[in-house]
Amino acid sequence: VQLQASGGGLVQAGASLRLSCAASGPSSSDVAVGWFRQTPEKEYEFVGAISRGGGRTQYEDSVKARFMISRDNAQNTVYLQMNALKPEDTAVYLCAATSVWSSSARTMATWGLYDHRGQGTQVTVSS
Repeated sequence: VQLQASGGGLVQAGASLRLSCAASGPSSSDVAVGWFRQTPEKEYEFVGAISRGGGRTQYEDSVKARFMISRDNAQNTVYLQMNALKPEDTAVYLCAATSVWSSSARTMATWGLYDHRGQGTQVTVSS
């Protein structure tokens, strides 16, 4: 499975952005997809994940009320809708895929669980 994130940019605090993660290759709709973000201070911080069918999601606590993950398997695309952005949301956002799904957010937050990882997209939030 190949993954490519897009949709990043420079926005002001309080704005919204929608990131896309386009998947391609065999079984690209048969995987759970996670979103992570990378900063110089934190290597890979879990943002959230969505199950292969899209019916279940997990979120990191700091974004739970502001971000939403969805997917369109017909388009092989997973979305990360980010609302009420804050300067601390500034990071490179990456999507990654795994054949595993767990009801444990701690499990889904494990970077090593994801064996397919895409290139990131920069999100910068100014104050």
